[in-house]
Amino acid sequence: MSTAAAAFSELYGYAPDGVWSAPGRVNIIGEHTDYNDGFVFPMAIDRRARVAAAQRQDGVLRLATTAPGEPAEIAAADLAPGVLSGWSRYLAGVHWAFGQRGVRVPGMDILLESDVPVGAGLSSSAAIECAAALAFAEAAGADLPREELVLICQQAENDFAGAPTGILDQSASLLSREGHGLFLDCRSRQSRLVSLDLGSEGMTVLVIDTKVSHAHDSGGYAERRRDCERAAEELGVGALRDVDLSDLVLSAQGMDQRAYRRARHVVSENSRVLTAVGQLEAGRPIRSLGPVLASSHESLRDDFEVSCPELDLAVEAAMAAGAAGARMTGGGFGGSALALVTEAGADSVERAVTRVFARAGYTVPEVFAVDPGAGARRES
Repeated sequence: MSTAAAAFSELYGYAPDGVWSAPGRVNIIGEHTDYNDGFVFPMAIDRRARVAAAQRQDGVLRLATTAPGEPAEIAAADLAPGVLSGWSRYLAGVHWAFGQRGVRVPGMDILLESDVPVGAGLSSSAAIECAAALAFAEAAGADLPREELVLICQQAENDFAGAPTGILDQSASLLSREGHGLFLDCRSRQSRLVSLDLGSEGMTVLVIDTKVSHAHDSGGYAERRRDCERAAEELGVGALRDVDLSDLVLSAQGMDQRAYRRARHVVSENSRVLTAVGQLEAGRPIRSLGPVLASSHESLRDDFEVSCPELDLAVEAAMAAGAAGARMTGGGFGGSALALVTEAGADSVERAVTRVFARAGYTVPEVFAVDPGAGARRES
């Protein structure tokens, strides 16, 4: 019996119908491009949220977690944006989003267990949503394609939890495959898997969790999204996906300069995604992504202004210690950086980052290696 199932049985006094899990993700390249109809290239990681669940006959949702957090109990008929806060709104929001599509999910007893760090920019909320989506779809007898579950989970995040995200996080969690990255066109929603055999090249991805917590429902993320919408309006396009860099430069003089910088990041970041995926599919070594990662961080720091001193220091220290490339990952304003390093050099990079954080008086970061993990699945 899994630990999630055991915790469920201890709490509720009976065994769950099953356990479903979904991974967090690290975004290799393609930051703040998803809600601009752009391109992204994330990978699922081998840290997961697990949902042990069983159906109820009275239409009530009972939600509990092994992490610190108050349990919640609410009738499914009473679900509406704003009625719950904290961790439970991600589970309840998915139940609500199914209902918005006319899919009736019964009441459920749920126990959540997760080892995806919260507030680290690794999509802990999307992992919860996607694990719940599999459980709820099965309980409802709804044989929905994964792509539809992505949209259900996005609606839960946007409209119920109040975070104006794109489809990157949920797509990575639901559509990924072990040993691969996921190249996703956020306009067409077409995706394809790209091999990321890190071990064969003696490479690994280090995540550096700065312990500076971030949240997508804070004001900075929504403000950047509004900046992008303003830039698209000034440029006369539906989305920044439709702009190339040469046209943007020609329009610079007539634009609000903050909107111009935001657009320059998005346009150049889309180009970096296509470059990175093109290199990998052409058989170039994974370490060749290094300069693309470095360029992305500079753009996020200077043009999009979503980095912070801790993220900048993590990237600088990793590069100085021999990383092939490093950048902040996730929405920004805190969270994590990633570093592409050799397996042999991973420990020295970790020591270097920890040392400079101590010297700067920052909270000790958590540094750990991740492999491209499997997507959401039923575990038992």
